[in-house]
Amino acid sequence: MRISANHPALLASEKLFSLQPFRLMKGLASAVIAYPIAERREQRDVRSKLRELRQHYRQPFELRLAKVRNRLLETLSFAGREVPYYRDLFAQTRFNPESIEKDIRYLNDLPYLTKEIMREQGERMYSQPLEGLRYHMCKTGGSTGLACHIAYDQPGADYSSAVTLYARERAGNYKWRSELHFACRFPDTGDPGWPSREDLKCFAMNRSNIFFDRLDDIGLAEIWEMLKRRKPYMVHAHPSTIYALACYIERQHGSAKTFDVFESSGELLEPYQREQIARALRCRVVDRYGLAELGVMAYELDGAEKGLQVLDSEGWPESRELDNREHELVLTGFRNRLMPLIRYATGDLARVEQREDGFYLTDIVGRIHDIVYLSGVAYPTHTIQDMLDHRVGGIQEFQIDVRGEKPVLRIVPEPHANPAQIAAKIEGYWPGALIVEFVGHEAFVRVGHRAKFRHVVTA
Repeated sequence: MRISANHPALLASEKLFSLQPFRLMKGLASAVIAYPIAERREQRDVRSKLRELRQHYRQPFELRLAKVRNRLLETLSFAGREVPYYRDLFAQTRFNPESIEKDIRYLNDLPYLTKEIMREQGERMYSQPLEGLRYHMCKTGGSTGLACHIAYDQPGADYSSAVTLYARERAGNYKWRSELHFACRFPDTGDPGWPSREDLKCFAMNRSNIFFDRLDDIGLAEIWEMLKRRKPYMVHAHPSTIYALACYIERQHGSAKTFDVFESSGELLEPYQREQIARALRCRVVDRYGLAELGVMAYELDGAEKGLQVLDSEGWPESRELDNREHELVLTGFRNRLMPLIRYATGDLARVEQREDGFYLTDIVGRIHDIVYLSGVAYPTHTIQDMLDHRVGGIQEFQIDVRGEKPVLRIVPEPHANPAQIAAKIEGYWPGALIVEFVGHEAFVRVGHRAKFRHVVTA
């Protein structure tokens, strides 16, 4: 028998389990009892892979690097034998995987892999037929080009889960500490009742969800009340969402605290967002880089000061210089043997920097497709943002909708800003090129089934 997910008894239990010692008791029950049971029932193997990752990163980078290069060789050799696309590609280019043992630069003999190639090759990207095989199909978000589907084998999916657990451990979020995940609430979603499969999954993960569909003051107040009731250790969400919450809290209370760590995901975390979130919500901000094609590939393992460290256990990083002298991130994944991706051009802009303790991502900027034409001139989104921040001023957030005849610039102004002055400055920099609208955060268009925020709306 199910009861409403909003039953008073469930809401009271949320409050109870936010208090000590009940919060610790629930966390330990999740970590020690529920998670192992769920792992067995789902026929997964995550915890052993988590132990493997802990051991890997205890080693100095010099030792890790030798193992990583061996894994790269194994991945190349496997793909050349088992994957039709790579078998033909290696033959055409006369590429010998063992050549990288002599000099890693021989990897440059292979062309880059793109989404277009993956869509064109289809099943030739697989190492074995999908029929009768346990696999997980993942669709890319389409933020760096048309979407395509990635097939993960079970070990690859388990390693992806283990990486997330390990990275969060490094941020202090051990399994016995609770986390909260933000998700979009769709209009046609009814009350699922309790307990549902998602409820059981959340208990095993020591996780809860917040479903939201508006970021005006009413919606943000609802989110804040739920956060106060649950008091999670870590919050996982898009930075634009938590930034809107931080602006609301600063406006209402100055600052306030309900959680310890915010883990950013799904969008580029801008410096101004990090600063505002940390200040208004009194939390530590942790950034990560992940993609549907390969999972989480970089994380602030040692804090924001060290930066985004590439998880070298999971893949080999490169960056290639583009015609405009920016650098695109290129990755080769180690774990997914069903659909190995070699020299995959991600479409994201970043440089790879090798330091004494690991590889790091630097100079991360917006997506390649975030280009806006104003009066026939192509402007990167970050250029427009710099102009709005440092020349116009008084703007909390913005979005440019290019779906109409003329781009629409939607702006959330600072509470005490003068919209007329903002509009006049914008007209001065881009005369006649934009329609300016002043809106609340809830008016922004969110893209895709995960309702991601984008500075540029194209479809």
